[in-house]
Amino acid sequence: MPTGPQLDAATVLLQWATGGLLFLWVTTRRKEVGPGYGWLLRATYATIAALAAIAGYGWASEPTRDLAATAVAIIASGTLLLSITRRPIQEATEGTGRGARRSSYNPQWDLIAPLVGLIGLVAAGTSGGGNELLQTARIVIGAAFLGSVTDAMLLGHWYLVQPGLRREPLIEQVSWLGKLWPVEVGLLLIPTGMFSVLSGTIDDSYGGMLGWFWAACALTTGALVLVTRAALRERQYAAVMAATGLLYLAILTAFGTDIVARLLLET
Repeated sequence: MPTGPQLDAATVLLQWATGGLLFLWVTTRRKEVGPGYGWLLRATYATIAALAAIAGYGWASEPTRDLAATAVAIIASGTLLLSITRRPIQEATEGTGRGARRSSYNPQWDLIAPLVGLIGLVAAGTSGGGNELLQTARIVIGAAFLGSVTDAMLLGHWYLVQPGLRREPLIEQVSWLGKLWPVEVGLLLIPTGMFSVLSGTIDDSYGGMLGWFWAACALTTGALVLVTRAALRERQYAAVMAATGLLYLAILTAFGTDIVARLLLET
């Protein structure tokens, strides 16, 4: 059996929060999306990071990771409050009856939390022996993978709130997911990897069923990315909602791709 850091809830939750906050910045850096989207994601991922810290300190402590999770929760909460206090306000424009909406919130501040989270993820990857470089790469890429698919789904829903938003932010998120998918799957196949589970070298305790379940999740995620991108090429507004529905399914298969593999390999 492979040796390495044990898969635990604290690491998975910190992955999710770190990746989600990173791809929040990817979307908000152009200041096209309404401020409420940022408020929603900062609050969500601050909560997830706090749960990561609780899980770490309570059940499977790794000091650097757990400290990073605590810091991510605090920083994300701080940027949430800052973005609310510096929300766009209407400014009168000389000679017209209308104004421009301007915000003094700098999206670059959203990079602080994921950078701190990255420190915790590297600590988690190097804490359990085994192939530390491979374990760390899997954890870090997994964070980006899970964050991109979650943010893409949430952004798809945001078009109901902001229907005039261009499709480019959502297309960019789906494009990143498509780029991360082969890296994620490739890292999980590198020995000792999922080929060992599929061949029976590593016993999954279910007669190989979990290995094939992982393969189905990985292939389905890739297929869903392709279909989602095809849907977004359609001009009708309903295409955005169709893409969002597909991304719902992609979240399930993406988490299956990452978590099932690491559950089998990191034991």
